Amino acid sequence: MMKKYFGSFGGQYVAETLMPAVLELSAAYEKAKKDRKFWQEFDYYMQYYVGRPSPLYLASRLTAKIGGAKIYLKRDELNHTGSHKINNCIGQILLAKRMGKKRIIAETGAGQHGVATATVCALFSLPCVVYMGAKDVERQSPNVFRMKLLGAEVRPVETGSQSLKNAINEAMRDWIKNARDTYYLLGTVAGPHPYPTMVRDFHAIIGREAKRQFKKVERKLPDVLVACIGGGSNAIGLFHPFLKDKVRIFGVEAAGAASINAGSTAVLHGNKTFFLQDEDGQIQDAHSISAGLDYPGIGPEHAYLHETKRVEYVSATDEEALEAFQLLCKIEGIIPALESSHAIAFACKLAKKMKKNQSIIVNLSGRGDKDITTVAKHLGVRL
Repeated sequence: MMKKYFGSFGGQYVAETLMPAVLELSAAYEKAKKDRKFWQEFDYYMQYYVGRPSPLYLASRLTAKIGGAKIYLKRDELNHTGSHKINNCIGQILLAKRMGKKRIIAETGAGQHGVATATVCALFSLPCVVYMGAKDVERQSPNVFRMKLLGAEVRPVETGSQSLKNAINEAMRDWIKNARDTYYLLGTVAGPHPYPTMVRDFHAIIGREAKRQFKKVERKLPDVLVACIGGGSNAIGLFHPFLKDKVRIFGVEAAGAASINAGSTAVLHGNKTFFLQDEDGQIQDAHSISAGLDYPGIGPEHAYLHETKRVEYVSATDEEALEAFQLLCKIEGIIPALESSHAIAFACKLAKKMKKNQSIIVNLSGRGDKDITTVAKHLGVRL
């Protein structure tokens, strides 16, 4: 049986009416996880549809510019649909098929998970509804159009801060009403069990590949891993295969959404973890230039890794992310997502303090095409 908790974090804190659907999902994944044919099908789509393995690239020009440790980029932005999100979506759509579900719903912030969900729904001819905060609909309009081109219905959420938190709320309300035939394809390592474990398992392909690729080039393990953290799916995907190794690991939150560094324990969206709260215990709105990091909580496994001090959680500001975004564009000819730019910003600061024979792997989890309008606005450029 899969564990429902990571230490004291995680669980299945859902309405009684939703518990049968959560238990059904848990049992279905428990069975699928032990089925070799399920993983063979997953691996087939990873290779021939997604385009894995993604390259591990030595950013030699960036390394020379920064000085200190070598900076490697795990280039998951080269995946089909432009981010790591497709890994999890392939895994979950295969599970939804096994369960006989006829309708798919999802939430999205930056739109990358929405695009990946719409993509797999098109691939398997399933109707798709994506909930997205109205504020995110506006600042991520290219991804909204991509979802619609792929046949998805995008439902703007006008309540609250009109961001990812509210999109999850609406998706869970939909699931409660339509659980019999609907599968909720959750996009991060949060929510009620088994989502944190299941999403991690699908994304762990990132870390397995990176470990194998790095050993082939350097004949050893990297010294440091760095990944950005919103809910935490791309990060846990890179981190998990290295957790038992002597590797230093950093998760980089957005400074305005630093739920680990500035939050406290609470229950929301089906799990117990760290959330940004006010003095009365009300969940506070998060802020980030990046829609994908604009979430007031963190996945429960990350909360556990913080509590046990296995992973170090730091933050980067909007300004630092913008600077890193522009630097990677000009130095390496790679346009990173604003989410990943937070990780790049921290990795550059850390590399300066390290030796030249040491190495850092940064998970470049998404392409920045979706962020061009946001970046231009902040730089005062008219498109």
